[in-house]
Amino acid sequence: MRITLPAFSAVAAAGLAASVIAVPPATATQPADPAVVTTWNAIAARTILTENATPVPVSTLYFGFVSIAVYDAVVTIEGRYQPYLRQPRPRGRASAEAAAATAAYRVLSYYFPTSAQNLAADYATSLGDIPDSRAKNRGQAVGETAASSLIAARAHDGRGANITLDVVPAPGVWRPTPDAFAPMLAPWLGFVRPLALRTPAQFRLHGPDPITSKAYARDFAEVKTMGAKDGSSRTAAQTETALFWNGPASGQYNAALRERLSRRGMDIVRTARAFALLDTSEADALIACWRAKYDYAFWRPITAIRLADTDGNRATTADPAWTPLVATPPYPEYTSGHACLTGASTEIFSRLFGARSIDLNVSSPVTSTTRHYATARALDSETKSARIWLGLHFRRAMNDGNQLGHRVATWTASHEFLPRS
Repeated sequence: MRITLPAFSAVAAAGLAASVIAVPPATATQPADPAVVTTWNAIAARTILTENATPVPVSTLYFGFVSIAVYDAVVTIEGRYQPYLRQPRPRGRASAEAAAATAAYRVLSYYFPTSAQNLAADYATSLGDIPDSRAKNRGQAVGETAASSLIAARAHDGRGANITLDVVPAPGVWRPTPDAFAPMLAPWLGFVRPLALRTPAQFRLHGPDPITSKAYARDFAEVKTMGAKDGSSRTAAQTETALFWNGPASGQYNAALRERLSRRGMDIVRTARAFALLDTSEADALIACWRAKYDYAFWRPITAIRLADTDGNRATTADPAWTPLVATPPYPEYTSGHACLTGASTEIFSRLFGARSIDLNVSSPVTSTTRHYATARALDSETKSARIWLGLHFRRAMNDGNQLGHRVATWTASHEFLPRS
Protein backbone atom coordinates (compact mmCIF):
# COMPACT_ATOMS: atom_id res chain seq x y z
CA MET A 1 0.00 0.00 0.00
CA ARG A 2 1.44 3.39 -1.00
CA ILE A 3 1.83 6.03 1.65
CA THR A 4 -0.11 9.18 0.75
CA LEU A 5 1.08 12.55 1.93
CA PRO A 6 -0.68 15.40 3.35
CA ALA A 7 0.76 24.15 -20.97
CA PHE A 8 1.40 27.68 -19.81
CA SER A 9 -1.85 29.35 -18.81
CA ALA A 10 -2.47 32.88 -19.97
CA VAL A 11 -5.22 35.46 -19.48
CA ALA A 12 -6.02 37.03 -22.82
CA ALA A 13 -7.39 40.54 -22.84
CA ALA A 14 -9.72 41.23 -25.71
CA GLY A 15 -10.49 44.80 -26.54
CA LEU A 16 -14.02 45.35 -27.86
CA ALA A 17 -15.23 48.46 -29.49
CA ALA A 18 -18.68 49.58 -30.48
CA SER A 19 -18.53 52.55 -32.86
CA VAL A 20 -16.72 55.26 -30.86
CA ILE A 21 -17.69 53.92 -27.44
CA ALA A 22 -14.82 52.09 -25.70
CA VAL A 23 -15.89 48.95 -23.89
CA PRO A 24 -13.74 47.73 -20.96
CA PRO A 25 -11.64 44.70 -21.93
CA ALA A 26 -13.07 41.27 -21.15
CA THR A 27 -10.91 38.43 -19.92
CA ALA A 28 -11.08 34.75 -20.80
CA THR A 29 -9.03 31.93 -19.39
CA GLN A 30 -7.17 30.04 -22.11
CA PRO A 31 -6.66 26.26 -21.87
CA ALA A 32 -3.36 25.30 -20.28
CA ASP A 33 -0.67 24.50 -22.86
CA PRO A 34 0.35 20.80 -22.83
CA ALA A 35 3.73 21.68 -24.36
CA VAL A 36 5.12 22.28 -20.87
CA VAL A 37 4.70 18.55 -20.13
CA THR A 38 6.44 17.33 -23.27
CA THR A 39 9.16 19.95 -22.90
CA TRP A 40 10.00 18.83 -19.38
CA ASN A 41 9.85 15.18 -20.39
CA ALA A 42 12.55 15.95 -22.97
CA ILE A 43 14.53 17.81 -20.30
CA ALA A 44 14.17 14.77 -18.05
CA ALA A 45 15.55 12.51 -20.79
CA ARG A 46 18.54 14.79 -21.29
CA THR A 47 19.16 15.01 -17.54
CA ILE A 48 18.71 11.34 -16.71
CA LEU A 49 20.27 9.65 -19.72
CA THR A 50 22.66 12.11 -21.34
CA GLU A 51 24.04 14.30 -18.58
CA ASN A 52 24.08 11.69 -15.81
CA ALA A 53 24.46 8.49 -17.88
CA THR A 54 21.95 6.65 -15.71
CA PRO A 55 21.77 2.97 -16.73
CA VAL A 56 18.58 2.31 -18.69
CA PRO A 57 17.03 -0.08 -16.14
CA VAL A 58 17.52 2.43 -13.34
CA SER A 59 16.50 5.38 -15.52
CA THR A 60 12.92 4.14 -15.64
CA LEU A 61 12.51 4.88 -11.93
CA TYR A 62 13.47 8.52 -12.36
CA PHE A 63 11.32 8.99 -15.44
CA GLY A 64 8.50 7.64 -13.29
CA PHE A 65 9.23 10.04 -10.42
CA VAL A 66 9.18 13.08 -12.71
CA SER A 67 6.05 12.06 -14.58
CA ILE A 68 4.11 11.27 -11.41
CA ALA A 69 4.98 14.63 -9.83
CA VAL A 70 3.99 16.49 -13.01
CA TYR A 71 0.74 14.53 -13.22
CA ASP A 72 -0.12 15.27 -9.59
CA ALA A 73 0.62 18.97 -10.07
CA VAL A 74 -1.59 19.18 -13.14
CA VAL A 75 -4.61 17.23 -11.87
CA THR A 76 -4.53 19.07 -8.54
CA ILE A 77 -5.37 22.19 -10.50
CA GLU A 78 -7.30 20.85 -13.48
CA GLY A 79 -9.11 17.93 -11.83
CA ARG A 80 -10.73 15.05 -13.80
CA TYR A 81 -8.33 12.36 -12.53
CA GLN A 82 -7.30 11.16 -9.09
CA PRO A 83 -3.85 12.25 -7.91
CA TYR A 84 -1.23 9.59 -7.21
CA LEU A 85 -0.47 11.19 -3.84
CA ARG A 86 -2.98 13.25 -1.91
CA GLN A 87 -2.52 16.95 -2.64
CA PRO A 88 -4.06 20.10 -1.11
CA ARG A 89 -6.16 22.06 -3.60
CA PRO A 90 -5.05 25.64 -4.32
CA ARG A 91 -7.19 28.51 -3.08
CA GLY A 92 -7.99 30.43 -6.21
CA ARG A 93 -7.04 30.02 -9.83
CA ALA A 94 -3.59 28.49 -10.40
CA SER A 95 -1.41 28.04 -13.45
CA ALA A 96 -1.11 24.39 -14.46
CA GLU A 97 1.90 25.24 -16.63
CA ALA A 98 3.77 26.78 -13.69
CA ALA A 99 2.82 23.79 -11.55
CA ALA A 100 4.03 21.22 -14.09
CA ALA A 101 7.33 23.01 -14.73
CA THR A 102 7.99 23.45 -11.01
CA ALA A 103 7.22 19.82 -10.17
CA ALA A 104 9.56 18.51 -12.87
CA TYR A 105 12.28 21.00 -12.01
CA ARG A 106 12.25 20.21 -8.30
CA VAL A 107 12.26 16.44 -8.74
CA LEU A 108 15.08 16.47 -11.29
CA SER A 109 17.12 18.95 -9.23
CA TYR A 110 16.78 16.80 -6.13
CA TYR A 111 17.87 13.52 -7.74
CA PHE A 112 20.42 14.98 -10.19
CA PRO A 113 22.17 17.89 -8.44
CA THR A 114 25.06 17.88 -10.91
CA SER A 115 22.61 19.13 -13.56
CA ALA A 116 21.46 22.04 -11.37
CA GLN A 117 22.78 24.80 -13.64
CA ASN A 118 21.12 23.50 -16.80
CA LEU A 119 17.88 22.77 -14.96
CA ALA A 120 17.79 26.26 -13.45
CA ALA A 121 18.14 27.74 -16.92
CA ASP A 122 15.34 25.53 -18.24
CA TYR A 123 13.11 26.50 -15.34
CA ALA A 124 13.76 30.21 -15.84
CA THR A 125 12.77 29.83 -19.48
CA SER A 126 9.54 28.04 -18.55
CA LEU A 127 8.56 30.65 -15.96
CA GLY A 128 9.54 33.49 -18.26
CA ASP A 129 6.85 32.45 -20.72
CA ILE A 130 4.15 32.70 -18.05
CA PRO A 131 2.87 36.20 -17.16
CA ASP A 132 3.45 37.16 -13.56
CA SER A 133 0.27 36.80 -11.55
CA ARG A 134 -1.19 35.23 -8.45
CA ALA A 135 -2.19 32.26 -10.60
CA LYS A 136 1.45 31.74 -11.53
CA ASN A 137 2.53 31.91 -7.89
CA ARG A 138 -0.17 29.47 -6.84
CA GLY A 139 0.85 27.11 -9.63
CA GLN A 140 4.45 27.17 -8.46
CA ALA A 141 3.28 26.34 -4.95
CA VAL A 142 1.26 23.39 -6.25
CA GLY A 143 4.29 22.11 -8.15
CA GLU A 144 6.51 22.47 -5.10
CA THR A 145 4.07 20.41 -3.03
CA ALA A 146 3.71 17.73 -5.68
CA ALA A 147 7.49 17.36 -5.95
CA SER A 148 8.14 17.35 -2.20
CA SER A 149 5.35 14.80 -1.68
CA LEU A 150 6.85 12.48 -4.27
CA ILE A 151 10.37 12.83 -2.88
CA ALA A 152 9.16 12.15 0.66
CA ALA A 153 7.10 9.15 -0.45
CA ARG A 154 10.12 7.59 -2.18
CA ALA A 155 12.52 8.06 0.73
CA HIS A 156 13.95 4.76 1.95
CA ASP A 157 12.34 2.83 -0.93
CA GLY A 158 15.30 0.49 -1.38
CA ARG A 159 17.20 2.40 -4.06
CA GLY A 160 20.92 1.70 -3.84
CA ALA A 161 20.56 -0.95 -1.13
CA ASN A 162 23.63 -3.08 -0.51
CA ILE A 163 22.43 -6.20 -2.33
CA THR A 164 24.67 -8.47 -4.38
CA LEU A 165 24.00 -11.51 -6.52
CA ASP A 166 26.14 -14.30 -5.12
CA VAL A 167 25.73 -17.56 -7.01
CA VAL A 168 27.97 -20.57 -7.52
CA PRO A 169 28.93 -21.01 -11.19
CA ALA A 170 27.29 -24.10 -12.67
CA PRO A 171 25.62 -25.13 -15.93
CA GLY A 172 22.69 -22.79 -16.51
CA VAL A 173 23.78 -20.32 -13.82
CA TRP A 174 24.77 -16.74 -14.64
CA ARG A 175 28.30 -15.54 -14.23
CA PRO A 176 30.00 -12.27 -15.25
CA THR A 177 30.49 -12.14 -19.01
CA PRO A 178 33.31 -10.98 -21.30
CA ASP A 179 34.88 -8.56 -21.80
CA ALA A 180 34.29 -6.59 -18.60
CA PHE A 181 33.37 -9.55 -16.35
CA ALA A 182 31.43 -7.06 -14.22
CA PRO A 183 29.11 -8.04 -11.35
CA MET A 184 25.35 -7.71 -11.74
CA LEU A 185 24.28 -4.13 -12.36
CA ALA A 186 21.96 -2.64 -9.72
CA PRO A 187 20.72 -5.89 -8.12
CA TRP A 188 18.80 -3.70 -5.63
CA LEU A 189 16.39 -2.75 -8.42
CA GLY A 190 14.58 -6.06 -8.01
CA PHE A 191 13.88 -5.27 -4.35
CA VAL A 192 12.96 -1.58 -4.55
CA ARG A 193 9.41 -0.61 -3.61
CA PRO A 194 7.32 -0.49 -6.80
CA LEU A 195 5.35 2.54 -7.90
CA ALA A 196 2.07 0.71 -8.56
CA LEU A 197 2.60 -3.01 -8.02
CA ARG A 198 2.15 -4.51 -4.57
CA THR A 199 5.49 -6.35 -4.70
CA PRO A 200 8.30 -6.85 -7.24
CA ALA A 201 7.39 -10.56 -7.51
CA GLN A 202 3.65 -10.01 -7.86
CA PHE A 203 3.30 -11.92 -11.14
CA ARG A 204 4.28 -15.57 -11.60
CA LEU A 205 6.65 -16.43 -14.44
CA HIS A 206 7.29 -19.57 -16.44
CA GLY A 207 11.01 -19.41 -15.73
CA PRO A 208 13.77 -20.35 -18.18
CA ASP A 209 13.46 -23.71 -19.90
CA PRO A 210 15.54 -26.51 -18.35
CA ILE A 211 18.89 -26.64 -20.11
CA THR A 212 18.35 -30.31 -20.97
CA SER A 213 14.99 -29.65 -22.70
CA LYS A 214 14.14 -29.55 -26.40
CA ALA A 215 12.72 -26.06 -25.99
CA TYR A 216 16.04 -24.80 -24.62
CA ALA A 217 17.95 -26.49 -27.45
CA ARG A 218 15.69 -24.80 -29.98
CA ASP A 219 16.25 -21.36 -28.47
CA PHE A 220 19.95 -22.10 -28.13
CA ALA A 221 20.22 -22.89 -31.82
CA GLU A 222 18.37 -19.72 -32.80
CA VAL A 223 20.58 -17.31 -30.90
CA LYS A 224 23.76 -19.20 -31.79
CA THR A 225 22.90 -18.97 -35.50
CA MET A 226 21.31 -15.52 -35.62
CA GLY A 227 23.13 -13.62 -32.87
CA ALA A 228 26.78 -14.22 -33.64
CA LYS A 229 29.06 -11.30 -34.38
CA ASP A 230 30.82 -13.25 -37.12
CA GLY A 231 29.39 -15.95 -39.35
CA SER A 232 25.80 -15.21 -38.47
CA SER A 233 22.80 -16.12 -40.64
CA ARG A 234 21.33 -12.65 -40.15
CA THR A 235 20.46 -10.62 -43.21
CA ALA A 236 21.68 -7.04 -43.52
CA ALA A 237 18.15 -5.86 -42.71
CA GLN A 238 18.05 -8.00 -39.56
CA THR A 239 21.40 -6.63 -38.44
CA GLU A 240 20.07 -3.09 -38.95
CA THR A 241 17.00 -3.94 -36.88
CA ALA A 242 19.09 -5.44 -34.11
CA LEU A 243 21.30 -2.36 -33.88
CA PHE A 244 18.28 -0.03 -34.06
CA TRP A 245 17.06 -1.54 -30.78
CA ASN A 246 20.41 -1.37 -29.00
CA GLY A 247 19.74 2.16 -27.76
CA PRO A 248 18.25 3.35 -24.45
CA ALA A 249 14.67 2.09 -24.83
CA SER A 250 13.30 4.25 -22.01
CA GLY A 251 14.45 7.34 -23.89
CA GLN A 252 13.21 6.00 -27.22
CA TYR A 253 9.68 5.33 -25.98
CA ASN A 254 9.38 8.63 -24.13
CA ALA A 255 10.51 10.49 -27.24
CA ALA A 256 8.05 8.52 -29.35
CA LEU A 257 5.22 9.42 -26.98
CA ARG A 258 6.17 13.10 -27.10
CA GLU A 259 5.96 13.09 -30.88
CA ARG A 260 2.73 11.08 -30.93
CA LEU A 261 1.00 13.36 -28.43
CA SER A 262 1.99 16.45 -30.38
CA ARG A 263 0.17 15.02 -33.39
CA ARG A 264 -2.80 13.81 -31.35
CA GLY A 265 -3.38 17.20 -29.75
CA MET A 266 -4.17 16.02 -26.21
CA ASP A 267 -4.79 18.64 -23.54
CA ILE A 268 -2.47 19.14 -20.57
CA VAL A 269 -4.32 16.71 -18.30
CA ARG A 270 -4.35 13.81 -20.74
CA THR A 271 -0.76 14.56 -21.75
CA ALA A 272 0.45 14.45 -18.15
CA ARG A 273 -1.54 11.28 -17.53
CA ALA A 274 -0.09 9.60 -20.64
CA PHE A 275 3.47 10.06 -19.39
CA ALA A 276 2.53 8.99 -15.86
CA LEU A 277 1.03 5.78 -17.22
CA LEU A 278 3.99 5.06 -19.50
CA ASP A 279 6.78 5.82 -17.06
CA THR A 280 5.17 4.21 -14.02
CA SER A 281 4.50 1.05 -16.02
CA GLU A 282 8.04 0.97 -17.40
CA ALA A 283 9.54 1.46 -13.94
CA ASP A 284 7.52 -1.32 -12.35
CA ALA A 285 8.12 -3.64 -15.31
CA LEU A 286 11.87 -3.22 -14.82
CA ILE A 287 11.57 -3.74 -11.07
CA ALA A 288 9.68 -7.00 -11.66
CA CYS A 289 12.15 -7.99 -14.37
CA TRP A 290 15.17 -7.36 -12.16
CA ARG A 291 13.66 -9.47 -9.42
CA ALA A 292 13.29 -12.33 -11.92
CA LYS A 293 16.88 -11.86 -13.05
CA TYR A 294 18.02 -12.05 -9.45
CA ASP A 295 15.84 -15.03 -8.53
CA TYR A 296 16.50 -17.17 -11.63
CA ALA A 297 20.10 -16.04 -12.31
CA PHE A 298 20.11 -17.73 -15.72
CA TRP A 299 23.21 -17.73 -17.89
CA ARG A 300 23.66 -15.57 -20.97
CA PRO A 301 24.00 -16.99 -24.51
CA ILE A 302 27.72 -16.18 -24.62
CA THR A 303 28.26 -18.39 -21.57
CA ALA A 304 25.79 -21.06 -22.63
CA ILE A 305 27.26 -21.45 -26.11
CA ARG A 306 30.89 -21.43 -25.02
CA LEU A 307 30.16 -23.98 -22.28
CA ALA A 308 27.53 -26.05 -24.07
CA ASP A 309 29.57 -29.20 -23.50
CA THR A 310 28.62 -28.93 -19.80
CA ASP A 311 24.83 -28.52 -20.16
CA GLY A 312 23.93 -32.22 -20.53
CA ASN A 313 21.90 -31.53 -23.67
CA ARG A 314 22.83 -33.69 -26.69
CA ALA A 315 21.25 -31.19 -29.08
CA THR A 316 23.65 -28.35 -28.20
CA THR A 317 27.21 -27.98 -29.38
CA ALA A 318 29.85 -25.81 -27.76
CA ASP A 319 31.71 -23.03 -29.58
CA PRO A 320 34.40 -21.60 -27.27
CA ALA A 321 34.98 -18.68 -29.62
CA TRP A 322 31.36 -17.61 -30.08
CA THR A 323 30.77 -13.88 -29.58
CA PRO A 324 27.49 -11.92 -29.77
CA LEU A 325 26.93 -9.02 -32.15
CA VAL A 326 27.27 -6.55 -29.27
CA ALA A 327 28.75 -6.74 -25.79
CA THR A 328 26.59 -8.54 -23.25
CA PRO A 329 25.31 -6.28 -20.44
CA PRO A 330 26.22 -7.25 -16.85
CA TYR A 331 23.14 -9.01 -15.52
CA PRO A 332 21.41 -12.39 -15.89
CA GLU A 333 19.48 -13.34 -19.02
CA TYR A 334 15.96 -14.16 -17.81
CA THR A 335 13.80 -12.21 -18.20
CA SER A 336 14.76 -9.66 -20.86
CA GLY A 337 14.69 -6.14 -19.51
CA HIS A 338 14.15 -4.75 -23.00
CA ALA A 339 11.17 -7.06 -23.49
CA CYS A 340 9.68 -6.09 -20.13
CA LEU A 341 10.05 -2.40 -20.91
CA THR A 342 8.63 -2.81 -24.41
CA GLY A 343 5.66 -4.89 -23.26
CA ALA A 344 4.76 -2.26 -20.69
CA SER A 345 5.10 0.50 -23.27
CA THR A 346 3.06 -1.16 -26.01
CA GLU A 347 0.30 -1.93 -23.51
CA ILE A 348 0.08 1.74 -22.57
CA PHE A 349 0.30 2.88 -26.20
CA SER A 350 -2.55 0.48 -26.97
CA ARG A 351 -4.68 1.92 -24.18
CA LEU A 352 -3.97 5.49 -25.27
CA PHE A 353 -4.29 5.10 -29.04
CA GLY A 354 -5.67 1.61 -29.76
CA ALA A 355 -3.62 -1.57 -30.22
CA ARG A 356 -4.12 -1.50 -33.98
CA SER A 357 -3.54 2.22 -34.34
CA ILE A 358 -0.63 3.22 -32.13
CA ASP A 359 0.81 5.11 -35.13
CA LEU A 360 4.18 5.48 -33.42
CA ASN A 361 7.43 6.88 -34.78
CA VAL A 362 10.48 5.58 -32.91
CA SER A 363 14.01 6.88 -33.46
CA SER A 364 17.32 5.21 -32.66
CA PRO A 365 20.45 7.09 -31.59
CA VAL A 366 22.47 4.05 -32.64
CA THR A 367 21.45 3.94 -36.30
CA SER A 368 20.23 7.56 -36.58
CA THR A 369 17.05 6.34 -38.26
CA THR A 370 13.34 6.47 -37.49
CA ARG A 371 10.82 3.65 -37.89
CA HIS A 372 7.04 3.71 -37.93
CA TYR A 373 4.87 1.16 -36.12
CA ALA A 374 1.19 0.97 -36.90
CA THR A 375 0.32 -1.70 -34.33
CA ALA A 376 1.46 -2.80 -30.90
CA ARG A 377 1.92 -6.34 -32.18
CA ALA A 378 4.41 -5.20 -34.82
CA LEU A 379 6.47 -3.34 -32.23
CA ASP A 380 6.42 -6.26 -29.80
CA SER A 381 7.38 -8.76 -32.48
CA GLU A 382 10.27 -6.78 -33.93
CA THR A 383 11.88 -5.98 -30.60
CA LYS A 384 11.71 -9.60 -29.43
CA SER A 385 13.62 -10.79 -32.49
CA ALA A 386 16.03 -7.84 -32.38
CA ARG A 387 17.48 -8.79 -29.00
CA ILE A 388 18.02 -12.36 -30.16
CA TRP A 389 19.79 -11.08 -33.29
CA LEU A 390 22.06 -9.05 -31.01
CA GLY A 391 23.07 -12.32 -29.37
CA LEU A 392 21.83 -11.28 -25.94
CA HIS A 393 18.76 -13.42 -25.22
CA PHE A 394 16.94 -16.69 -25.70
CA ARG A 395 13.42 -16.57 -27.15
CA ARG A 396 11.84 -17.71 -23.86
CA ALA A 397 13.20 -14.64 -22.03
CA MET A 398 11.87 -12.34 -24.74
CA ASN A 399 8.37 -13.83 -24.78
CA ASP A 400 8.04 -14.00 -21.00
CA GLY A 401 9.52 -10.55 -20.47
CA ASN A 402 7.18 -8.97 -22.99
CA GLN A 403 4.18 -10.67 -21.39
CA LEU A 404 5.32 -9.52 -17.94
CA GLY A 405 5.51 -5.94 -19.18
CA HIS A 406 1.96 -6.13 -20.50
CA ARG A 407 0.70 -7.51 -17.20
CA VAL A 408 2.44 -4.80 -15.19
CA ALA A 409 1.04 -2.03 -17.40
CA THR A 410 -2.45 -3.52 -17.23
CA TRP A 411 -2.25 -3.50 -13.44
CA THR A 412 -0.97 0.08 -13.40
CA ALA A 413 -3.71 1.36 -15.69
CA SER A 414 -6.33 -0.42 -13.58
CA HIS A 415 -5.14 0.89 -10.23
CA GLU A 416 -3.53 4.32 -10.75
CA PHE A 417 -4.28 7.61 -12.54
CA LEU A 418 -8.00 6.84 -12.62
CA PRO A 419 -10.85 9.27 -13.40
CA ARG A 420 -12.45 10.98 -10.45
CA SER A 421 -15.69 9.31 -9.47
